[in-house]
Amino acid sequence: MSVVPFQDQPHQPLELPIYERLAGEWHLSSGRVGAGIECSNQPDHDGKDHKAGSRGQSMARNEQLIRQHKILELLEAYRFGRTLDELRDAAVEELGLTSLHSRSIRRDLEALQAAGFDVVTEDAARGRVWKLGPRARKIHKISITATELIALALGRDLMFPLAGTTFWQGIESFWQKIQDELPDGVWSHYQKYRNVLHVLGVPAKSYADKQSILKTINRAILEHRVVDVAYRPVGKPVGSRTLEPYGVVFYQSSLYIIATDAQVAEADDAMRHWKLDRFEKATLLDKWFQPQDGFDLESHVGRSVGIFAGSRTRQYRIRISQRAAPWVLEDPWHASQKVKRRRDGDIELTVVAAHDMEVIPRVLALGAEAELLSPASCRQQIAEIVKELGKRYG
Repeated sequence: MSVVPFQDQPHQPLELPIYERLAGEWHLSSGRVGAGIECSNQPDHDGKDHKAGSRGQSMARNEQLIRQHKILELLEAYRFGRTLDELRDAAVEELGLTSLHSRSIRRDLEALQAAGFDVVTEDAARGRVWKLGPRARKIHKISITATELIALALGRDLMFPLAGTTFWQGIESFWQKIQDELPDGVWSHYQKYRNVLHVLGVPAKSYADKQSILKTINRAILEHRVVDVAYRPVGKPVGSRTLEPYGVVFYQSSLYIIATDAQVAEADDAMRHWKLDRFEKATLLDKWFQPQDGFDLESHVGRSVGIFAGSRTRQYRIRISQRAAPWVLEDPWHASQKVKRRRDGDIELTVVAAHDMEVIPRVLALGAEAELLSPASCRQQIAEIVKELGKRYG
């Protein structure tokens, strides 16, 4: 296969055979796992009818969907199939269940079959096994241009801080499939191009040691389940917190858990943002919560210039010198920021933030080229900081 320079082949995509994902995507904030799978209200791993009680029918449905997704992953991993008991034991271990009946596994498998998944049975020496049939691993052709390949590689580099998490495992799995299917000449051309295109500024961090904690949090989000965590705030000792998690946000190479704090009495102030780096332990509790009506994760975190939590935001006005104005215009603080040009060449920047500390470091980073005009309380904070800096450097 001949390869021409990247800019000369935008309309000549490479055909890459990629294995179909069997059970759809995990949606962190919505509790949806897979699509088109029927769920019953039959007794589950604890032997109770989940149609009644505080957990409700939606909780039973979420638990079954999570379990069915795990079963599909197990079947993907074992080419020659697994017995009902083997599937049950593996599901109990990987999902952290206390118990699970083989009848529940059978119902899940039958539900997957009814949804159209090619799950078959056959007799083996150790008994009847369940496995994926020949149609389950059919190959789908997807098209990828050379430009798209470069863009994908750059995106992968930006995701390096997720190393050690299930998110990164998915990225690496997909990337490996593409690499395996590319002709040698195309891959060689790609590598030469990457020699002159490099991603810099990504923190040298990894969440490998937080993988089990993140797994617990993800499950709590999907099941609307309360979780007890050991959390170490900056400059403070480790404390215990009871959280109701809603979602996960990837912000400036760090993961944040968006969750309400059960110890906060005011409902409007209960939603907090917890940095995963500061979690030391996470334990699922046998308690479930009702999510806030109308809560939208994207809208919640997109209203402020930073990642600080707060039920009330306010506007900040900053005067930027003519010299520094291009820096702010080149790298906007927020998509909703407003810029007013002044006659002397300076600009007046208006942004919305949930906390003063989302703005103060940005203002101080510009030194004498920036002046915070309002609110007055934040202006006073900066004055006190500058006073202390004067003592240290004076």
